[in-house]
Order: sequence, then structure tokens, then C-alpha cells
Amino acid sequence: MKKPRWVIDKEQAKRAAASETVWLFGLHAVRDALQNPAREKLRLLTTKNAYDKLADAIQVSGMEPEMADPRKFPAPLDPQSVHQGAALEVKPLNWGAFQDVCLGDGARPPRVVLLDRVTDPHNVGAILRSAEVFGACAVVAPRHHSAPETGALAKTASGALERQPYMQVRNLADAIQKLQSMGYLVLGLAGEAEETIETTLQGRRDRPVALVLGAEGPGLRQKTRETCDHLVKIDFAGEFGSLNVSNAAAVALYASRSD
Repeated sequence: MKKPRWVIDKEQAKRAAASETVWLFGLHAVRDALQNPAREKLRLLTTKNAYDKLADAIQVSGMEPEMADPRKFPAPLDPQSVHQGAALEVKPLNWGAFQDVCLGDGARPPRVVLLDRVTDPHNVGAILRSAEVFGACAVVAPRHHSAPETGALAKTASGALERQPYMQVRNLADAIQKLQSMGYLVLGLAGEAEETIETTLQGRRDRPVALVLGAEGPGLRQKTRETCDHLVKIDFAGEFGSLNVSNAAAVALYASRSD
């Protein structure tokens, strides 16, 4: 019996994901990946200078690095990448099921960040750092029209990519609805909103909260807006205010903290 087209497409997508690898670069990103037992590590390239700085992490990983000439660094990186003499080929991290991760640790009401078409890896890397600092369960983005797990993202995340779940889902609106079914209060950030995060959460900080941020410029898509429980804004001191999306995520996470 011939397989349906959708089954074939799903199998091909699984095989493609299984074969996908990522090159991490820079001393900090490589060190944290080497020390992460959950990270599947394939190939390590270092210069002599970088090897000396990473010696402890390399020993922990059990990897045998390939020594490289700093003038002809062989890793397949963008020429503009500041690799600092270290590059590590890895498989993308598997954090498990989206809903399981978003249950939190039970110690406090969970917080989740959802990104609607935020494609700049530097912004996403910075958001991962803030999410780790403020104890978010996960940063969630759609598989398409978002920043994939890359070396540039990992370098900006400064190690947070190894510890902070970054989960990509098929459909962001479906993910929002799943969180709502789990008891989450979903807040979409929009500059024209009338209520602030603090006002909306008054008396409700014991609820699980998801913060949805859109790309700079277009902001949240209409479907995303309609799916959120409330649209909220960050209160500014003056008549006009505008924040980079990564800064907005940090402020929103602080404003929505449960304690």
C-alpha cells in the first residue's frame, strides 16, 4: 500500500532533523556546550591558544580536538564570525515535549516567552539570557520565520542556549492555546495596549504567565493578537517609548515575576 504524501513528508522532515548539525563558535559558547552532557558533540576544532583556555572543559567532554592553524581556521563558519580559535560541531538540543517543559519545576508559577516571527539570532540569544536570569521555563518560537539554533545565536546567548530551553513549534497560535488549556494567562505585548503588565497581573501573579513578543516593526500578527488573553504594554516615563525586542523581553519578564 502506497504511503500518503503527508506521511512521506513527515518521515523526510524527521530524517532531515536527525542529520542536521550546528557549528558553535567562540570560547564561551564552546566551553558551555563541552560541559553539557545533554549536548551531542561531533567534532571539535581549536587553535593551540584556544585549547589552553578550554583544557578543563575538553577533558570533561572526553573529546579529542583537531588542532587548527589560526590563519586558516577550517570550520565552515561565516568569515565575519569571531570564533576565538574554537568551533564545535553539535546536534541541536532536544528538550523534550513542549507541554512537559512548560509545566515548570513546581517551585513557583511558571513563566514562558513566546516569539512571533523574531528572526534575528542576536535578539533571540539575548532573550535566552534574560529568560535564564528571570527563571523562565522556555523560550518558544515557530519553526518557520524564526531564528534557528545557530552559532551566532549561541554566541550571543553566552552559554544560556545550553541551559535555557529554546523550543520551536509548528504553529504559535496552537502553542498559545495549549498553554491556555494548562491554565496559563497569555499576555501579548503591544505598544497601543491600554493596560500595563503590572495592572493586568494585579492579584494574579500566582498564575502561570506567557509573554508574547512580536518582531520589531510589524509587532504581533493579527492571529496572535486574537489568541492572547490580553494585550499589554510596558509603561514608559515619557510621552514616547520604544525598546528593542530583547530589552522588552527582559523588562516584561521582570514586570511579570511571581514574587
